[in-house]
Amino acid sequence: MAMTRDTMRPPAVLLLAGPTAVGKSEAALVLARQLNGEIISVDSMQVYRGLDVGTAKPSMEERRLVPHHLIDVAGPGERFDVARFVSLARAAAGEIRSRGRLPILCGGSGLYFQAFLEGLGDSPPADALVRAELAATPLPELLRELELRDRPTYEKIDRRNPRRVVRALEVIRLTGRPFSDQRAAWGKADSRGEVIQPSAEGFFALSRQPADLRARINARVEWMFRNGLVAETARLLEQGFAENPTATQAIGGYQVVEHLRGERPLDETIELVKVRTRQFAKRQMTWFRHQARPRWLELAPTDTAGTAAAHVCEAFEALPARQTS
Repeated sequence: MAMTRDTMRPPAVLLLAGPTAVGKSEAALVLARQLNGEIISVDSMQVYRGLDVGTAKPSMEERRLVPHHLIDVAGPGERFDVARFVSLARAAAGEIRSRGRLPILCGGSGLYFQAFLEGLGDSPPADALVRAELAATPLPELLRELELRDRPTYEKIDRRNPRRVVRALEVIRLTGRPFSDQRAAWGKADSRGEVIQPSAEGFFALSRQPADLRARINARVEWMFRNGLVAETARLLEQGFAENPTATQAIGGYQVVEHLRGERPLDETIELVKVRTRQFAKRQMTWFRHQARPRWLELAPTDTAGTAAAHVCEAFEALPARQTS
């Protein structure tokens, strides 16, 4: 059948990733206004209410300019995982598309991007006994078991993240099947009856030269402390923040908690958070390069948010349209 304007559609979503402080959030704001889009946050920490300064959440003014989704959807003591993210992100993408607008997924959580693109398997719920046993096992032993029982997952997973290693092995032990086999494809229709099939074709990532990114990270951390990160963390501790191992992974979370306990002076804490944030950015870059393989767009130190958005917009609009049923 001949392809016509009515049977062709651009990619259903635009995905914009990259390491912390690279400038993706600012570029996404410009893109959303240029492409009639709305932003879905792909950030495992911005989902938590109260983690504002520590996660560099978009301001209320920015949220008034462009609708944002998946921000402030969980309390600091509440569990939030990748399965919940996929469910909420799929619903948000469908709603945005139903309004004739473009969903723009923006963030730095690689696992969330992967789950959004590839789907999640029908994994069993957490089992307290199995998880406790795994959590008490040294990480090297867990990795040996994972390598033996599920080599594909072993090669892809962040092997320095015990929480993810434990969950993969928990699923394997409970089901008797490799974690890598338990993935389900997308394919549900949105409210207009149109199937949303996210495509890696529309997946972009921003990067910068190491010295440039380092300077931006240092500036970001200094901004966070100037704008009340310590007071924010102290308030969250009163709300159960320290009991949530996921939420406490927010950049600077552990280090600021240690400072509040008197374990380290403020100036040393600031420098340590800079180091930890740079290490985190390096892990993000490694993950995206080896696991996700987006299309990379490198920014120069002088590039503005508008310049970055222009690069992404040009590449996105050059993608071939896809046939729809």
